[in-house]
Amino acid sequence: MDEQFDPASFPTGLAEQLEPLIVRVLAGNPSPYTYTGTQTYLVGNGSDRAVIDPGPALDTHIDAIMAAAGDAKITAIMCTHTHRDHSPAAGPLSVRTGASIIGCAPLVLEDDGPRADESFDQTYSPDRILVDGETLAGDGWTIEAVATPGHTSNHLCLAVQESGAMFTGDHVMAWSTSVISPPDGDMADYMASLQKIYEREDKVYYPAHGKPVDKPQQLVRGMMGHRKQRERQILNLLDEDASAIPDMVQKMYKGLDPRLFGAAGRSVLAHLLDLQNRGRVGEENEVWSLTE
Repeated sequence: MDEQFDPASFPTGLAEQLEPLIVRVLAGNPSPYTYTGTQTYLVGNGSDRAVIDPGPALDTHIDAIMAAAGDAKITAIMCTHTHRDHSPAAGPLSVRTGASIIGCAPLVLEDDGPRADESFDQTYSPDRILVDGETLAGDGWTIEAVATPGHTSNHLCLAVQESGAMFTGDHVMAWSTSVISPPDGDMADYMASLQKIYEREDKVYYPAHGKPVDKPQQLVRGMMGHRKQRERQILNLLDEDASAIPDMVQKMYKGLDPRLFGAAGRSVLAHLLDLQNRGRVGEENEVWSLTE
C-alpha cells in the first residue's frame, strides 16, 4: 500500500487548514516508520482548541502548535496511543498551556520476555482516560473516542461529530499498513477494530502519517483483504515446509526496505500467533509449522 507522493506537499511546522474545524501541523521527525513525520491536528475554530497527537517533544514542533492555535486557548491534548512519535509532547505542551491530557490509557505491558515497550512513551500521564463512545466537547466541536486496539492495546481513534472526520492515528494510513507487534500488538484485535470502523459512516480519515483518506470504507475493505492475503501466504508457505519468521519475511516481502524487515517480522509473528490461537499452526524452537 506504499503510496508515493511529493514530501514537499507536507511542509514541516506550517499550519495547514484542512477543513473549517481542522488544522494540521507536521513535526520534523521523518523516518521509515513515520514517513514524512508525525501529523498533529488542532480541532476548533472558536475560542478553544483540542490538539490531537502532539507528537515528539521537539521545541520547534511545540512552538508550531502554539502558533497554529493563535489567540485560541488550547484546552485539551488528546493522544491516540503512546508510541514515542505521538505523545511525548503532551507533557511540555500541557505545562505551557494548562490544558488537560485526555485520551488513551497509559500502556502497561505484562510480559516476562523481550520487552516490546522500548518505542513507547513512559512519560505519558493522562488527566482523563476516554473509553469507547465517550465524548469531549469544546466551543463548536465534539470529539468521540473510538476504541481500536490492535496496533497497540491502548489505541483510540478520535471522531469529530460535527464534520464526519476521524483521526486514525496509526490504525489506518494510506501510505502503509500498520505494524502489529506482539506481545502488545494483536492481529485478532486489529482485524476486529478494522471491521468496527468499516461499519461506521465517517467521511474522511486523518492519519498521523501520510495524506488524508477520502474514501475510508474502500481503504479499510482493502486493508482487511490485504491482511487475509498475508495470512494465506503464511499458510501456503508452511504447507510447503516448516519455516522460521526471517525466511518467511524474505519470501513474503519482495523489494521491502531492509530497514523494515524487523517490523515486517513482527507483523508475521502477529499473524502466526493469531493462527496458533485458532489451532492452525504450531511452533517449536522458533520454527513454525501447520498443525493440520
